[in-house]
Amino acid sequence: MPPPRLGPRDPATLGLVETMNQSPFSSLDRAARVLPVKETVEPADQNAVAGVVERAFKDGIPVYPLGGGTQLGRGARPADPGLGLSLRGLNREVDYPSRDLTITVEAGMTIAELRRRLASQGQRLPIDVPNASTATVGGAVAAGEAGPRQFRWGTLRDYLIGVRAVDGSGMVFSAGGRVVKNAAGYDLCRLLTGSYGTLAVLLQVTFMVKPMPEQSTFAIAEAPDSDAAERLLAGLVRTRTLPSAIELLAGRRWDSLGEGRGACTPFWIAVGLEGSADEVSWMVDQLQAEWREAGAPATRTLLGEDAQAFWDRLTDFPAEHSSTNGDRELTVQFHVLPAAVCGLVQRLLALDPAASIQAHAGNGIVLARLGVAAEQAAAMIEQRLRPLSASLGGHAIVLAQPPGCDLSPQLLFGPAPPGWQVMQAIKRRFDPQGILNRGRFLLG
Repeated sequence: MPPPRLGPRDPATLGLVETMNQSPFSSLDRAARVLPVKETVEPADQNAVAGVVERAFKDGIPVYPLGGGTQLGRGARPADPGLGLSLRGLNREVDYPSRDLTITVEAGMTIAELRRRLASQGQRLPIDVPNASTATVGGAVAAGEAGPRQFRWGTLRDYLIGVRAVDGSGMVFSAGGRVVKNAAGYDLCRLLTGSYGTLAVLLQVTFMVKPMPEQSTFAIAEAPDSDAAERLLAGLVRTRTLPSAIELLAGRRWDSLGEGRGACTPFWIAVGLEGSADEVSWMVDQLQAEWREAGAPATRTLLGEDAQAFWDRLTDFPAEHSSTNGDRELTVQFHVLPAAVCGLVQRLLALDPAASIQAHAGNGIVLARLGVAAEQAAAMIEQRLRPLSASLGGHAIVLAQPPGCDLSPQLLFGPAPPGWQVMQAIKRRFDPQGILNRGRFLLG
């Protein structure tokens, strides 16, 4: 006799699954517009999540994990109807031995709440996540979020030291632990980071955290052309300061940095500096002296709330939707060598003079928001953007496509990378029936 079909009020879920009629993921929400979700359930604890996935595995029903819904625009739009699985009910703190500089929380906790708890002990997770008030910890890990601070502090992979998750058959497994140490064997924490929920559903995570710096500041310099921008960036290789972020900004989104002077500055270099008050004060003076020597026409400094607002602005840039382009916006992330960043930005501006661009220049990552109509998106990616990145020895992925587009995973993420067969074998081991986020990612 076949197993019964899973429903949100099925007694087999032990009463731990709630319907989502009053949740942010109602049928009117964008989750239902992006994903082919017939029902959405919200388990109240980790065992119930495992039970939902196990039942879906037996029935062959695709499962689409949902966190804060902030990254639904990423990835392909799947065709197979399935079950929405909200993790918002898993929002508890599991363990926080603050003196050990680690914290364990459930995957549905928001980034803002995690920050609040860490800040109460003078600590932080130095990773920038867009839409922190609604983005969840599990969603940030699944999307592999990083941001401007990765230049100094690295990415989530560098701080995730333990996970508890459920694979595509409903089996719960753990990896790593709650202690910072080196361990032999395959690093499942790094494997799951950036896997877009295609290998497992995260239940809880353990992070290594850092002390909160006393002060955070931005020093910003104008660059009238790409040659000047390249000189300023090259000088930062030799700077005596210790930047947390090195950003190259260009396009309409950043015109307001000109403080109403009216003249359009093609490029801005923004350097984030963090540390004690004395350290930051010295670094600001030192960096401005280096920039004057390099011939920067104008510099400015953002302090206190202004600096925090600018961090937030930089962090949220990839997730913003430009009112300038309306429904004609394509957001693409390029990965190239740092030395190629200025040239790439200049060519993107030539391709679309109305583009807005942010580059994590020290890491070789360029984020571009381009005005492209839905019917032209595929041709733009295949004929212009991907060849452009390849000519610079890099690659490109699409973070957000214009409304009305339905681009394939291959168009969004590019051709299969080296080691593709190994990736497929790992996917089959974790998700034998391919029910997790089916059709969303290359491995879907």
